[in-house]
Amino acid sequence: MRKIGILFGMEDTFPWALIDRINRMAVQDVRAEVARFDAVKMAEPSGYRVILDRISQDVDFYRAALKNAVLGGTIVINNPFWWSADDKFFNYALMSKLGIAIPKTVILPHFQHPPGTTAKSFRNLNYPLNWDAVFAYVGFPAYLKPYSGGGWKSVYKVNSPEEFFRAYHETESLCMTLQEGIEFEEYFRCYVVHRKQVHVMRYDPRKPHEDRYVRNPAPIDPQRYERMHQDCLTICRALGYDLNTVEFAVRDGVPYAIDFLNPAPDADLYSVGEANFEWIVQAVADMLVERALSDERPARDYRWQAFLNSEHPGTTEAIEQATNRQAPTNS
Repeated sequence: MRKIGILFGMEDTFPWALIDRINRMAVQDVRAEVARFDAVKMAEPSGYRVILDRISQDVDFYRAALKNAVLGGTIVINNPFWWSADDKFFNYALMSKLGIAIPKTVILPHFQHPPGTTAKSFRNLNYPLNWDAVFAYVGFPAYLKPYSGGGWKSVYKVNSPEEFFRAYHETESLCMTLQEGIEFEEYFRCYVVHRKQVHVMRYDPRKPHEDRYVRNPAPIDPQRYERMHQDCLTICRALGYDLNTVEFAVRDGVPYAIDFLNPAPDADLYSVGEANFEWIVQAVADMLVERALSDERPARDYRWQAFLNSEHPGTTEAIEQATNRQAPTNS
């Protein structure tokens, strides 16, 4: 039996609907269930062919257990190694290189010293910063937001240097980015599944959370839709995410990619609405079943795999083989 485990936290509607949908598909030798972990022994297989991760970003124990599961042959969605390493600022920089429209963004040092550091820890940092150059590059209005994170937490819209400094003082030891504010005419949030399926949704981040997904949306301009569709595929294929959301703010007809580090995106029925919920449940169910039936070996792209494949894993030749290989892809 090829088991699919769903690992989740406080959410209710999506995980249970997904488990039910997969099991009602009645695919031979495939079954979905709630993923269960006890104390995890090192290098011990998890017992799951596939695990969908919805919570390890908040629980270190789960993230470590999932990395161990990959070593044992489990396909984890999304890749826990890359998810651990990724951040929004790198994503912005990478996508700007790939031709995606990205708001001007800078990363800023922590306002307060992070725990365990002192002023001597920052002797390589120019001080004071050239704030005039930062503000001239980004402009106002702008958004001050964490370089990694989600849920619109610790996000500030600032319209002047004075407002910026007031907000910056409140961020304490968080590492923040300052990003050009896109005064948008339209805003979209797009599900991307398996790096090939895209579902574009009208979205309004200015409204209360429960009202942000637009019900009965107006038609989307075909050229704009096509550009967003292609940008979504470019972004998620480059980053290697099999489940993600990409957000676009449209200014003067140009969709700017605002946020695309959402590997455990909102999929709650009462948030996204029935039509969007039905789409994401079916799309993810199809993906998980396809991956469960595949012959994929998830550990093969990591450098340490060369040690496991060697007849003499401690030899100099094996070490050189592992360390000289090209950096792994994110797939």
